[in-house]
Amino acid sequence: MNEHDRLVDRAAREARAVLFVGGLDSGKSSMARATAAYALTLGRSVAYLDADVSQKTVGPPGTVGLKHIREPDDLTHDRMAQADAIGFVGSTSPQDHLLPLVGALSRLREQAHDEGAELVVVDTGGEVSGIRGQLVKYYKVDTLEPDLVVALQRGEELEPIVGVVERFFGVEVVRLGIHPAVVPTTVDERMAKREESMRRYFTQPLQRFRVRPTVFMPSLPPLFDLSQLDRLLVGLSDGEGGFTGVGYLEPVSGNGGLRLISPVAEAPKALRLGSVRLEESFRAKRIDLRNLFGTE
Repeated sequence: MNEHDRLVDRAAREARAVLFVGGLDSGKSSMARATAAYALTLGRSVAYLDADVSQKTVGPPGTVGLKHIREPDDLTHDRMAQADAIGFVGSTSPQDHLLPLVGALSRLREQAHDEGAELVVVDTGGEVSGIRGQLVKYYKVDTLEPDLVVALQRGEELEPIVGVVERFFGVEVVRLGIHPAVVPTTVDERMAKREESMRRYFTQPLQRFRVRPTVFMPSLPPLFDLSQLDRLLVGLSDGEGGFTGVGYLEPVSGNGGLRLISPVAEAPKALRLGSVRLEESFRAKRIDLRNLFGTE
């Protein structure tokens, strides 16, 4: 048994919440799934929390996703993609969206425990460099309160983050090298994967709902040109603080109105505006709502 297998064995048996951190192509998702799979064989109730808003395992890009692992088939690619619950962040980059990210993770963490999870396995994104990387990981640890953090690193690239975690939270951190089976991917491959994930989400039978301009958060400015919201990503509120899914907007020709496009069958109570516009290819293009609205 190698060091990675020993860590999986220990986390699956002993942890209440284990958080995997590492840069791009560090094997976080593979180790997280392996931990969930082994914990399941031990008879533990397992929830998988995907805190990566870009390279998704659970749910569509721009969200964090929760999946309860009740049987081995729940860990297959197709089943994992179907989230039991999501939190809407509204961007495929977390650094400038810490408030919605923290809020979403907090809500899903509580939901996982309320629904009986004995172990929460947390997979995180690859943002680890600089001040922004440190801030994102700091707030994830602060919000999720893991009792074990697994740092998968090349050399000492994670030491600034690991140092922050150890100094501020006293959480045990296990440092591991990158597993030799990990296959690196290019920027183009990661972008294509993200687009395919979004495209797949929207290839289900789609619903179309007329949208009133008063249902948005943040609220639209007076006399705002609704056509500027064309293909903007939105989160579908359930009216109780959670989200039933995501969609995008399109103008209604002739009357200046808006239509919501989404695979979610039930009409939402309200819509939260995201910060990306979906191109026809489903590539997410960043949008600053402050510039769009002409406000601060």
